[in-house]
Amino acid sequence: MISLQIQDIKDFMNKLLLQHIFDPFLLIECTITTYNTFHIDGRLHPDFYTKEEQENLGIDSRSFSRWQELRPFCLELIKGTHTPLGFHFVFQLSEENTAKLLEQTSSLFSLSDVNGLVLNLRYDSTSLYCTTGTSLSLFTLDKSLEQSWDQMVQKFLLRQDIAFTPL
Repeated sequence: MISLQIQDIKDFMNKLLLQHIFDPFLLIECTITTYNTFHIDGRLHPDFYTKEEQENLGIDSRSFSRWQELRPFCLELIKGTHTPLGFHFVFQLSEENTAKLLEQTSSLFSLSDVNGLVLNLRYDSTSLYCTTGTSLSLFTLDKSLEQSWDQMVQKFLLRQDIAFTPL
C-alpha cells in the first residue's frame, strides 16, 4: 500500500471528471459532500435489466459499474461555483486489467486469488490523496502483487501527467 498526495487538484479533477482516463476502472463506491452528502454504491443490480440488455451492456460478467457509466452523475454533483467540501472514491481495477497485470508481472497469483486491486481517492477540501490497496482471497506473506500494483498506479499517474508526492 502506498499513499500519494496529488499536487495539482484542479488538473486532476479535470482528468477525473471530464476525460476518459479513469473510465476502465470499476467504481465500488463514492461519497460526495457538497450542500448534501451523496453516496453511490457502484454494485450492479442485474435483475433491473433483461438478459439481452445485460449481455449488450457487458454487465453479465461484472458486479460493479464502470467509472464511465457513473462519471456524468458525479460530475453533476461536483460541478458548480463551490468546491466540494470533500469526496471519497473507491475504484477497483477491472478483472481483465487485473489479469493483464498478473501476466505482465509473471505473478504466481491466479485471478481467483485476487479479490481486488483498489485505488482510493480522498479529498478533504484542502488536499487530495490517492491510496492503493490489495485484497487477496488467501493469506500470504508474499507482497509482490501489492508492489506491482503500487508501481502500476504510479506509472499510470505519471503517464497521465499527474504530479504526486509520496507520503
